[in-house]
Amino acid sequence: MPDAFAAIFALTIPIVAIVGGITAGIVRTLARQRIIELAQRERIAAIERGLDPSKLPPFPSLGEGEDLLGGPLAFEYAQKRRSQGLLIAGLIMVAIGWSLMALLTILEPGENKWAVGLVPMSVGFALLLSGWLVRPRNKNGSGGSPAALQ
Repeated sequence: MPDAFAAIFALTIPIVAIVGGITAGIVRTLARQRIIELAQRERIAAIERGLDPSKLPPFPSLGEGEDLLGGPLAFEYAQKRRSQGLLIAGLIMVAIGWSLMALLTILEPGENKWAVGLVPMSVGFALLLSGWLVRPRNKNGSGGSPAALQ
């Protein structure tokens, strides 16, 4: 009986993680939509009272460099963020590949099982390359450091 309980418990972990992730995404989207709606209502009420729209404060930031209207600064920040995320993921995958290769070489020195580490390492190099390719460039063509987020 304890083995059956452990098997059921092991199956519930990924199910709970997936459902929790989807639920968190839905709640975050609904919360952002509510913030946008309230900011727009407040803006409309201020304009109806006769305030000049240019004197109204800007829309609130939603965090992580995003603004409600998706201006150019938000776009640049999102590109820097995407590039940095790809570079970090690439470094992690390369490290996992090297670790697998080292582990399998130590455990089975005469075998070619170390080649299993080539798969995550190849994915890591592909992520590093894509992170380098999508990083934002300055107007003169030279790329800035993706780690220098504003």
